[in-house]
Amino acid sequence: MTEIKTVAVIGLGYIGLPTAAILATNGTTVIGVDVNPNTVDAVNRGEVPFVEPDLGQHVSKAVAEGTLKASLETPPADAYIVAVPTPFNDDKSADLSYIEAAGTNIAPQLRGDELIILESTSPPGATQHLADHILALRPDLSLDNLLVAHCPERVLPGRVMIELVTNDRIVGGITPEAAWAARDLYQRFCEGEILLTDAVTAEMAKLVENSFRDVNIAFANELSVISDKLGINVWELIKLANHHPRVNILQPGPGVGGHCIAVDPWFIVAAAPEEAKLIRQARETNDAKPEWVIDQVAKEQDATAPIAVFGLAFKADIDDLRESPAVHIAGDLADQYTDRTILAVEPHIDTLPKQLANRRNIELASIEDALEQAGTVLILVDHSQFKALETTAFDGKHVVDSRGLLNRA
Repeated sequence: MTEIKTVAVIGLGYIGLPTAAILATNGTTVIGVDVNPNTVDAVNRGEVPFVEPDLGQHVSKAVAEGTLKASLETPPADAYIVAVPTPFNDDKSADLSYIEAAGTNIAPQLRGDELIILESTSPPGATQHLADHILALRPDLSLDNLLVAHCPERVLPGRVMIELVTNDRIVGGITPEAAWAARDLYQRFCEGEILLTDAVTAEMAKLVENSFRDVNIAFANELSVISDKLGINVWELIKLANHHPRVNILQPGPGVGGHCIAVDPWFIVAAAPEEAKLIRQARETNDAKPEWVIDQVAKEQDATAPIAVFGLAFKADIDDLRESPAVHIAGDLADQYTDRTILAVEPHIDTLPKQLANRRNIELASIEDALEQAGTVLILVDHSQFKALETTAFDGKHVVDSRGLLNRA
């Protein structure tokens, strides 16, 4: 295989841009590719178009040193890392159109001996699908002179730049040679152990990791609903149960969001619908939690004052709204209570997401204004700014505390 001097990263989102930046700051020449002109322009200015600690300094440093630039067009390169979205269709199967589009744009640039790595979280067989798609467009090539592998990301938003370096990585090749080549590329920045396997096992490993967490979150969410019915403080209950040396129950919330846990288990269900009973039930339990939270609003006494929603992100201290149950809850409240104002308090964004902006009765508000105006407060995200509030700030409000900030024993 040709020595990898230039890497093209396809997709400059929450995973692609950090990967491009960490490679570039470790001496590799990187061209980031994205369909959004605003993202491309921001990166070329050395700026970051979303919130992720430490990412900005990596991007600005790499751009200043000339090892990172962004483009709307896919360039020739020695290696390609595909980090595009893989949403699901209405039937919960994976939408591979973004992966296919990336392959379509890569294919004309290939000369032979390139390495192509799919980082996008994908159902079993997606890496082979990408390879087949490219080879159909380039019948002059084959897996004898094209290396294709899967290396799923496994980082936590808010800690991406740390965990890209420290976490172990799984690399699965369609061929052993592809796995070896991908391992060598990731060793340029990864200090964790790099574990080699085949592509399908690597794909499944990522889905299993997120499904494990989804099942455990579903257990906590179901406990919160049961505890409410029985008049039990679920936060105290979990704290007491976790004193058992072999019990570690997670914390409940308003549902599950993000680009991984809320999506990936469905790929397993789609691959084995008759067998994935527990995984399906966990998904359905977590998907039902936002409606349960909304139902708690009906228990309030004041049915005229504004309703405040504290948090829109899918987790604390980030601006990522993908698959966020809080966004779903805010939108449904606006639709259900059309005669009342919904005050969305999200300190990490400046404008409402498009799925909320089209409602006339929902608006962004500061913490102070929301507490002054609202009769009902839904705490949906445990941002640091919310944790810093005194509990007395919510006196006189009907509080739906899905994160346990106020009533955790």
